[in-house]
Amino acid sequence: MATNTASKLQEITPENASRAPSGVLTEFAPTHETGVVLGRPFYLPVKAKFAIASGTAIVWVVLSFYLARPWLDDLSQVIGDVPAFLAILFIAFIPGFLNAHILTSIVLDKPPPLPLDISYPPLSILIAAYNEASNIEETFLGIEKQNYPGKIEVIIVDDGSTDRTVEILSSLRMSNLKIVQANHGGKAHALNEGLKHVSHEFLVTIDADTFLHPQALKRIIARFLSDPPHTAAVAGCVLVKNSRKTFMTRLQEWDYFTGIASAKRQQSLYQGTLVAQGAFSAFRTKALRTVQGGWPSVIGEDIVLTWTLLQQGWRIGFEASAIGFTCAPIDLGGFYRQRKRWARGMIEALKQHGSLLWRGSRLASFFVGIDFVMPLIDLVYTFVFLPGLLLALTGRYYIAGPMTLLVFPMAFFIVQVMCHKQKQIFKILNLEVRSNALGLIVYMLVYQVILSPICIVGYAQEMFGTAKKW
Repeated sequence: MATNTASKLQEITPENASRAPSGVLTEFAPTHETGVVLGRPFYLPVKAKFAIASGTAIVWVVLSFYLARPWLDDLSQVIGDVPAFLAILFIAFIPGFLNAHILTSIVLDKPPPLPLDISYPPLSILIAAYNEASNIEETFLGIEKQNYPGKIEVIIVDDGSTDRTVEILSSLRMSNLKIVQANHGGKAHALNEGLKHVSHEFLVTIDADTFLHPQALKRIIARFLSDPPHTAAVAGCVLVKNSRKTFMTRLQEWDYFTGIASAKRQQSLYQGTLVAQGAFSAFRTKALRTVQGGWPSVIGEDIVLTWTLLQQGWRIGFEASAIGFTCAPIDLGGFYRQRKRWARGMIEALKQHGSLLWRGSRLASFFVGIDFVMPLIDLVYTFVFLPGLLLALTGRYYIAGPMTLLVFPMAFFIVQVMCHKQKQIFKILNLEVRSNALGLIVYMLVYQVILSPICIVGYAQEMFGTAKKW
């Protein structure tokens, strides 16, 4: 029955989604036409959850403003009323609002069980590889161990590797593997070359160093089929594979596990997922082929592609239990290059599709608005708050002082709630959360100090149009 439905979905576009055959909507949709989730005694509508989260965040800001009045008065005497208000606005009030909103949202996020007892359509896995000899065998081991019931074809595009990548791929002798060799032209070029060879309706992209949990494909496709019919992509949950390699990877483990995952959960809850990341996401092949031939040749190809799909009226989903493990940068230099690319990619998306702020769905527009504000938060954090920390060490608490410590309880609660949520998922998948207490402490105290200045460099490079290096 699900296979028949998959064939119906093949002709769905954002324009005709509202006129899709009733069978498409009833066979997989998690809600009844009345808006009550089937099999659940009580269902709080998405808009109600958003209103509760927004109301809680506003109350937090009002309370913060009341408590911060002495701080505001003292700082005003030094730098003036308007600069003092703007500094505290971006140091405390806006970050406090966002933290309160995300904390309330993930507390309210209680998705129904994923329907796994369905017929699964055939799918394609697309991988772009460049000098991945050290990772590629493990990646294919993860693919071979998938318990996906449907047919799988694997297309890997070698982007002009100069190491043993192609030799290793040829030795795998997998009957469902197709190796496409391309001249070195970057990840987007390689993915678009591979897209020409995709033969199935659903396509999963993973990075060449991504190791998939055995249930990853099954769960991401189950989410795809249970989401609304105008869904173009579903992002998987990406975690750190090499978290014990260096202390830098231990810090990033917490960022992926709590920071990035909580943002994905919040966006998914409000139907506003903004990035189907290349490291592990599922796509509707037809949707990709109608978007200027696939991935754009930019720094943040996955971000810009996702926003292009949103601009065309498609929807993007997320599945927290579909997990892929990827390699994080092992040193500060690699981290700097990666996060600078991510920051540039966000600015690319804002430049090309910033109109989603007023043209997108109301809830998705909220997250686009956050992306517009983030460069300002990072700017003030880097050039106002960090110097304020240095002043505080000399006993001058104009900018950083006892009041700024209020952010730690909120950050701590976010981490604790996300750990609880992730442990629930890990239990379902027979995984365990490894101990990393020191990494957590340093992550909460120092991580943003490292991250914000790097993001500022990325924002500046993109806004001033400097040469792009992948």
